[in-house]
Amino acid sequence: MKKKKKVIYLSISIILILFSIIISFNYFKQKNKDLENKAFSWDNVSLYFVMTDRFYDGNKSNNNSYGRVGVDSKGSTVGTFHGGDIKGLTKKLKEGYFSDLGINAIWITSPVEQIHGFISGDSNGSFAHYGYHGYYALDWTSIDKNMGTVQEMREFVDLAHSNGIRVVLDVVMNHTGFSTLKDMSDYDFSPTKNDTVDISSWTPSETENFDTYNKTIVDYSGHKEEWAKWWGPDWIRAGLPGYTPGGTNDINMNLSGLPDIKTESTNPVDIPPILKTKWIKDSTEKNNKWIIPSAEKYRENLDIAPSEYIIKWLSAWVEEFGIDGFRCDTAKHIDMYRWQELKEESNKALKTWRENNPNKPGAKWIDDFWMTGEVFGQGIEKNEYYANGFDSIINFKFPKGDSLDSLEEIYSEYDDKINSDPSFNILSYISSHDTGLTRGNMINLGTKLILSPGGIEIYYGDESNRKASTNTITTAKDQPSRSDMNWDTLDQTVLSHWQKLGQFRSNHISIGAGTHKKLQDSPYIFSRTYTKNNINDKVIIATNLSGETTINVSSIWENSTSIRDFYTGKKYTVKDNKITVNADINGVVLLEKVDK
Repeated sequence: MKKKKKVIYLSISIILILFSIIISFNYFKQKNKDLENKAFSWDNVSLYFVMTDRFYDGNKSNNNSYGRVGVDSKGSTVGTFHGGDIKGLTKKLKEGYFSDLGINAIWITSPVEQIHGFISGDSNGSFAHYGYHGYYALDWTSIDKNMGTVQEMREFVDLAHSNGIRVVLDVVMNHTGFSTLKDMSDYDFSPTKNDTVDISSWTPSETENFDTYNKTIVDYSGHKEEWAKWWGPDWIRAGLPGYTPGGTNDINMNLSGLPDIKTESTNPVDIPPILKTKWIKDSTEKNNKWIIPSAEKYRENLDIAPSEYIIKWLSAWVEEFGIDGFRCDTAKHIDMYRWQELKEESNKALKTWRENNPNKPGAKWIDDFWMTGEVFGQGIEKNEYYANGFDSIINFKFPKGDSLDSLEEIYSEYDDKINSDPSFNILSYISSHDTGLTRGNMINLGTKLILSPGGIEIYYGDESNRKASTNTITTAKDQPSRSDMNWDTLDQTVLSHWQKLGQFRSNHISIGAGTHKKLQDSPYIFSRTYTKNNINDKVIIATNLSGETTINVSSIWENSTSIRDFYTGKKYTVKDNKITVNADINGVVLLEKVDK
């Protein structure tokens, strides 16, 4: 009898466990479905810009791909790959890091295969500089092995979409990566002065530096036939034998000395020699894990212009993974019509992905492919870029000071110029990989940025008070702002503040895309309202509050309306057109209507 009871109890326990699992599965399935279907507008985007290599190492086995090293032969890590990868981004997605911050789009540095070797990091040859940042492209049709595999990229994008997060790729059309000794060795061209040097593994000796190979190994004045095996004069401008030298205008200059792709050319060309060699080797080395399947049809002579090849290669990433947008590097160095072509091809590719993957997260989204551009120095002026493929341009002139005294001046100007025009938007930021880290009162800086009208860009670690890297190489120009994500020293006070503001912004489309209206000067109180596309969203926000404060909310809510301060979680009821709030120590109040 006892044995029978035990069996019954065991059976009931198993049934309860299975029931619990089913309930939990359905709960998380519904939760993800709710996130995926959350109201979204690129006009209210909170774009998290992450330098993938410096974020999180999810797979240590790929850290030394193509023979790369984490520490160069002089002991420096300033310009090396640090291990961050797509799998690391996926891990942080699973942990909810991005959702907790209210992020609804992630911009990752270009994941295309980079040059294999290093260049000299500065004029003194102080350190080895690899393409960890994604701006030294070698092959647009493959994912860089340091970043991960095609399957890992697919998992990342699908998971992001299931969390209601769009994925934006950094794309480069203006230039290729530099020539390196390792690439010469890997792809069979050798314009060198000394054939006894092993170019596959050369590093400077104790008496040499990383610029030695430029001065004593590589021949930049001869070996025309060897240099022709690289990209070839039909493809790029470079100061090399047989190649067209760089020009003096934005379109034909060698920006930062980089090999300039002839993007303005309309002449049909064959595949670049280096890629012909590479793709033959790819097939023999079974690189199927890294070649983008949708790009395989473009890995042959298409008899089209250089820009047209790159546009097809880039749109293949959209067709393969369902990429939602591009951040376009060096936009002013390419003819406008080329950007329009990229936009049109990518839009078609996104529709193709949605049709081919009807059951995947994000397949039911209806927003068009999105593009923002880097036009160095541009502010909030609307110009020809917006008529040539761009939905947004990065705002280099967002005020970087940490005072909140001029918020109304900023917000009212941005509202007047941006949100009064449905075809105009910008992307404001406080820190970047090119202009450095802005640091100061990070609570105020978070308030200022996240509550700004228009789109915003959070550079990885702004929310955690990441510090610039400290190194003794003072000529390592852009490297300090590209330090590793500070996972072990997250500033929890700052992070909590940015999370609350970020989630509030994510929940309320009116923050970035709505109409701004000042309600009071001191303390500063304003409303944002959005009434479009069957959405009626209204909020009231106050800053610089101290202690108990009475706020007139009659312009938004009627008496007896139940209101919550999202920042503290406290609830209030409107009486005599007002509520009296108790602000948190940071002085921010985020008011929203809630059910009673």
